[in-house]
Amino acid sequence: MTRHEQIPVKTHTHERRSGRRVAIVLPGLRAGGSEHVVSFLSSRLARLGYDVTIVNFETGDEAPYYETDERVAIRYIGRPVVRRGRVGGAIVILRRIGDLRRALDELSPDLVLSFLTRTNIQTLAATRGRSAPVVVSERNNPVRQDPGPVWRFLRNRAYPHAAGLITMTRGALECFPRRSRRRGWVIPNMADFAHYEPQPHSGGPTLTAVGRLTHQKGFDLLIEAFAQIARRHPDWSLRIWGEGPDREQLEAQVAAAGLADRIELPGVTAQPGEWIESSDAFVLSSRFEGWGLVLGEAMAAGLPSVSFACPFGPEDMITNGVDGLLARDGDVADLAACLSCVMGDADLRDRLSEAAKASSRRFEPERIGQEWEAVIEQIFVELELEGTR
Repeated sequence: MTRHEQIPVKTHTHERRSGRRVAIVLPGLRAGGSEHVVSFLSSRLARLGYDVTIVNFETGDEAPYYETDERVAIRYIGRPVVRRGRVGGAIVILRRIGDLRRALDELSPDLVLSFLTRTNIQTLAATRGRSAPVVVSERNNPVRQDPGPVWRFLRNRAYPHAAGLITMTRGALECFPRRSRRRGWVIPNMADFAHYEPQPHSGGPTLTAVGRLTHQKGFDLLIEAFAQIARRHPDWSLRIWGEGPDREQLEAQVAAAGLADRIELPGVTAQPGEWIESSDAFVLSSRFEGWGLVLGEAMAAGLPSVSFACPFGPEDMITNGVDGLLARDGDVADLAACLSCVMGDADLRDRLSEAAKASSRRFEPERIGQEWEAVIEQIFVELELEGTR
């Protein structure tokens, strides 16, 4: 029987025991939603007395983008994820699994948390035959972000061996086969960066988007939508923060639209959340999401926000017309119309801003942190019960 377990918001700090060893595995520690969540979660657990190590596949040549508590240890495997041929890629993956197994054997964790599909599969392979339970977390739309037939097959074979599966929405959890989600939890992303506030800045008002420059994030659709309304709002500019493989394609699209003086692609911000300070409104143009972390961050900061109603996440965060505007999934004309409403109506922006700050409190870091802690505490209680049998 499939269990979608309820997570109690209140936890009891006095019941936690220091010295419990937790290993968190993910591909790297650069800018990104999963990396942000891991830095947040690991720091919180360390402050509660857990012995936390982040294990990642990078070499350690670059400093982590997000800060972590000084008590969090970071272990680099030195097998970064890069594009290779089929045979070369398979060899690297096998070697990475071996290195990960050795690292986890040395750390001897009591619990392993793993993030992202391919990392989850490799972590489950590396821990096969070991006693520590592994909880895997999917961070995207498992249908629209198809890992391919081989990885899909491996995921279906591996996930039933996990101690549990965490997704960010109920819809994402329901996408998995019953045996893969026989024990599942839904924990949304936290709406962090509430301490950032939009600041007065030079130039006209700025519409902001944030994300990796990839097909998923739909920045090509956003540029098309902005081009449709640019003449109606000559004082507005569009700034797309992020880096990725689609940069040249997007720059060419901006030039072809004759909007090089209105649309910027400045790269990744020097500090997480810094993009908020120079924003007057926010837009999420993704074709699909696991949640839409930056949308939550924008709302927590009081930015009037527009988003495609893509699966999954935005419809869980925005009540259309109340604390943001939702455009029909993938409908560029509707996105342009929603953006035009926000860009052309200062009173609407003020109303959406205040309502967004209020509604985003559902996803405050403290509350989301407690939900993670409740799952982890539950696993440890079960381990202790098993030890007494």
